[in-house]
Order: sequence, then structure tokens, then C-alpha cells
Amino acid sequence: MQHLRRWFIALLMIVTTAIGLISWQTQTVAQLPTSNPQQAPADLTLEAAGLTLEKLADGVYGLLASTDFPPTAPNIAICNGSIIIGSDGVLVVDPFQNEDLANLLFSTVAELTDQPIRYVLNSHYHFDHSGGNAAAEALQYPIVGRGPIRDFMLTRNREMDPNVTPPDLVLQQSGELWLGDRQVQLVEFDGHSGGTDLIAYIPDSDLLIAGDLLFTERIPYLGDGNIRVWQDTLGQLATAYPTATLWPGHGPLSDPTDLMALQGYLKTLETLALGWKADGLSQEAAIAQTPLPQAYQTYLFQGMFPGNLEVAYQQITLGQDDAASIQAYFQAQAPALRAL
Repeated sequence: MQHLRRWFIALLMIVTTAIGLISWQTQTVAQLPTSNPQQAPADLTLEAAGLTLEKLADGVYGLLASTDFPPTAPNIAICNGSIIIGSDGVLVVDPFQNEDLANLLFSTVAELTDQPIRYVLNSHYHFDHSGGNAAAEALQYPIVGRGPIRDFMLTRNREMDPNVTPPDLVLQQSGELWLGDRQVQLVEFDGHSGGTDLIAYIPDSDLLIAGDLLFTERIPYLGDGNIRVWQDTLGQLATAYPTATLWPGHGPLSDPTDLMALQGYLKTLETLALGWKADGLSQEAAIAQTPLPQAYQTYLFQGMFPGNLEVAYQQITLGQDDAASIQAYFQAQAPALRAL
């Protein structure tokens, strides 16, 4: 508990305040809520939601989403969720895309431990990872995010999320969180979601919760990512966590070889786009002549591939990889494609 108090005081000093964050003056760590979660609909089980509970390490669990994209019903989870249990509380990562699924996640925590949920972490701002925040807020669970996450959720997620609920604790640098005697390192990396990506590393388990910086056996979403920055980040992760077990934002349990597999996919896009530039191809012609490579034929989310080719053309062929150009491309997409 002493570690957690120290972390809380340090974190409060770097919380973004200029955008009206919830006041914490009257809430101490000892007063963090221990409310029972609201009940999800009676027929919403893990199986019905397309989720499988997996033990990732001692006291660490993942909820694996098996759906393709788009899902066939609103209460089928798109992304993976995570549960980290310490000696004095629980951290939940990514409460899915709506309140029903978030409450199913919270109920799952209650089945695994008597420890209260202390924090809910958004690994980044995308709707499929943050749409359940309203359920966390209703139970007074503090929600943690990074960088411009509040602004992005309030301006970019409204079309998909009628109850958009941004984090009330916003990190502006890497830090650590203590669940009693269990440390969780929160580390900033970039490449997928415009400066809101945040990984959670658990040193005592050598387990990395990577969010959408890692898609395993899925075609990644690149709508507001940066292909070259993301490639660099994957290399940095492989170097920094060479022995870690990785839990991706989408797809099954992974290891650092899957970081290199995703890096290879992004490098393939870059190579294709440089070829289009050399050949003077239009975007339409480039996409029309480029099928999904054989190496990725068994991946889910294949509907993302044409959009990935568009992004590659914009960023590599045309050289429009600055933040303003990436945002303009993202804003032009259909709302349903801004979910990953």
C-alpha cells in the first residue's frame, strides 16, 4: 500500500489538468471503490461474447477475442482484454467496446479474486478498447490513459460511442503502478494511434500487454498509424523485452517473434509502396494490382488490407506521413473503420 501511495502522489503531478479532469483532492487510495460490478445481460457469457479466458501468468489473465472484423453483433468483443491481480487490488486493461462487455469483464474479475478493481487502463483511445469506459465510470473505477487520449476520444469516438468517457488520469510520460507488492510498468511507445499507445509490463511475470502495437495473426489497422514509426517501435520492443510473453491487442498469446512478424508485414507494405512510386502508379492502379500476400492468407481482419494499401500509398509513395496528413486520412474514413 505504501508503494501505491507513492505512485499515486507522483502520478498526480503529471496528470493533465487543463482539460477539466475529475478532481482527486477528496479521494484517497484507501477510498478507491470496491463496488460490485453491474450485471451484464443474463445471456451474455464469455462464450456468447466470443471470448476465451486464458491464464497468462500467476495472477494475470487474458480474455481472447476470436471474432473476425466486423463482428456479427454489438456484444461480440473485438479486442483482447486483460486482468492483473496484485496483493492489493486489480488492474483491468481495455474494457472492450460497450458497457455490457465491460461489465462482463468486471464480473469475470469478481469470479477470479476478492481483490477490488483499482484502475482501468486504456492501452490507446480506439473505440473497441475504450467504449466500455462508461461502465467503469459508473462504478467509480479510475480510468488511466496517455497523451492526447481525452481529446481524441471526445472528438473522434463520438460517432461510434454515444457515452464516450475519456480517462480521468492522463499520463504524459512513462511511469509505474503498484498493486500492493506487484509492480506494473506503464511505458509509452508510438506508431499505432497518434501518441496514445501505452504498454503494461509486469516484471515479476516477464509479461508484456502490448495493446494494438501488436496484432498477431490479424491484419493490423493502420488508419491513424505511422508505418515507419511503428516498424521502429516493434524493433524497440523486441530489444527491450527479448524474453517476454506478449499479450497483443488482437490475436493469440505471442512472443517477440510475432513482433518481428508484424514488422515484416509493415516492411512489405513499405516495399510495395516504393515500387509503386518507382513505376508511377496511381493509388487506384496500385491497389488493384496488389493481392494479399500468401504469407497472410490465414490471417483474420483481411478486410483491413485494402485500407493498409491506401495508407502505404499515402505515407510512403506520396510521402505524406506527417501528423496532419495522417489525421486527415483518418477523419475521411467511415466511422466503423475507426474502431481498431
